[in-house]
Amino acid sequence: MFWTVTGKLLDGFALTCLIFVVTLFFSLILGLPVAFGSMSRFKPLRWLTRTFVWVIRGTPLMLQVIIVFYGPSLIWERVTPLSRMTAVLVAFVINYSAYFSEIYRGGIEAIPKGQYEAAQTLGMTKVQIFFRVVLVQVVKRIVPPMSNEILTLVKDTSLARIIAIKEVIWMGQEFIASRALLWPLFYTGAFYLVFCGLLTLIFGKIEKKLDYFKV
Repeated sequence: MFWTVTGKLLDGFALTCLIFVVTLFFSLILGLPVAFGSMSRFKPLRWLTRTFVWVIRGTPLMLQVIIVFYGPSLIWERVTPLSRMTAVLVAFVINYSAYFSEIYRGGIEAIPKGQYEAAQTLGMTKVQIFFRVVLVQVVKRIVPPMSNEILTLVKDTSLARIIAIKEVIWMGQEFIASRALLWPLFYTGAFYLVFCGLLTLIFGKIEKKLDYFKV
């Protein structure tokens, strides 16, 4: 029975990992333009971007998943509903892009203006200043908060079950209904603990490698 349960949970954990990897990849990329929008000198763009971030951060991810999945087909009857997995990925990417954008923005705005001015006096262009002066310091500053959000993402993948995505917790719960077994549900916690433990070790090594650069 143990190996049967383990096999089923591994199937669910594969979906958990898929949601995690796709969300992390796209949200890390999309978070940067959202951060630039929040810092834009063009007021309408800045207000629009910050309103978007405020709404996303202020509402539950579970609600966002439900809206993305059911909303389009209910508002426009002729629209084909998104697949369950697509809806989950879209909602997760939107949500974490907003969170990551605030981390990016905080890291960029924390750089003293004097460093920009010093780089300009050396004849560096804005692009050179960003990549050679700002980015190096921003990476150092954002690793701790970013690691916290990424660990939260691992656990948030369980919210995909709200629209019947058979991730690892869904698989564990199935044994309660089919065989009246409770322990597989607790067993799912081991998968999260191991995954988060590995990520914690990775982020620890990244922080040590960045210790050469003192902020």
